[in-house]
This record gives sequence, structure tokens and C-alpha cells, in this order.
Amino acid sequence: MIARLNEMDSGEAVRRLYSCFASESWAERVAAGRPYANFARLWDACEVEWSRLAPSDWLDAFKAHPRIGEKGGHAPGSSEREQSGVHGAPPATMGALTEENRHYEARFGHVFLISASERSAAEILAELRRRMSNDPATEIEVAAAEHRKITRIRLERMLNE
Repeated sequence: MIARLNEMDSGEAVRRLYSCFASESWAERVAAGRPYANFARLWDACEVEWSRLAPSDWLDAFKAHPRIGEKGGHAPGSSEREQSGVHGAPPATMGALTEENRHYEARFGHVFLISASERSAAEILAELRRRMSNDPATEIEVAAAEHRKITRIRLERMLNE
């Protein structure tokens, strides 16, 4: 599991880490910390490197994600898998997600991020609406926490491939 990451050449490790979290500086620093004894040590390194990111770095990483209900992003296969609970939602729910995504982006200036794995479109929509009451500073922290959850899922999947 962790041995695969430890054995990758530097360029491959950076590329694979970047596919989990779209910050080149973060990926480079996490890759440079290898070898990791176990996933817990890798995760600790991820946290240390996240603590070094400025809000603008987080916003850049957010840009790599598609809107909920849309395809694309820097890791489209992962996004599609993670949003599987959204696919097949009723048209009214999908329309509401589209509209609320626009409102969210107008208010906060970035895509709505949520760890969508095992969540329905209705659950995601309710959370999107709830988070609209956050102030911008709080919301970037909440979005960053959700981004960490997404990254953990992607790291675990990458290490188990």
C-alpha cells in the first residue's frame, strides 16, 4: 500500500499526489517527505503541508474541481465516482443544484466543495443551502475541511490500486 508511493520516482509521486490534491507545491513537498512508514505518517505530512498553504493556494486547488452535478476537473474519474449519488437525481433537484451552485459561487468566489461520496443529491443540496449563511472566512475553512476529506478518499484509493 504505502510502499507503492515510497517506491515511485519523484515525478510520478508528485503527479499521483497532485491527482489527489491539485496543488503542485503541496504535492512536491509531500513527495519529498518520502518514505512514509504508514498511511498515518503520510496523512500527518499532508496536514503539515496544508497548514503552510495560503488561502489563495486553497482557492487554486478548489478550481480543479467540477461543480456538483457536473463532470470534469483535474481528476474527472475520481469526481464522477465521488458524485455517484448525484447521478440519476430528479430533474428538479439537479436544476436546484445548478442554481444554488451559481448563487454560492457569486457569494464566495469559488466552487462549492463537499465530500460527495455516499451522499445523495438532496443531502448535498441541503448542505449547500445551509453553508450559504457562512461568512466568507468561515466558508473557506469549511470548504478546505471538505477538500481534506476528498483528498483522503483519493489517497486511499490511489494507494490501493
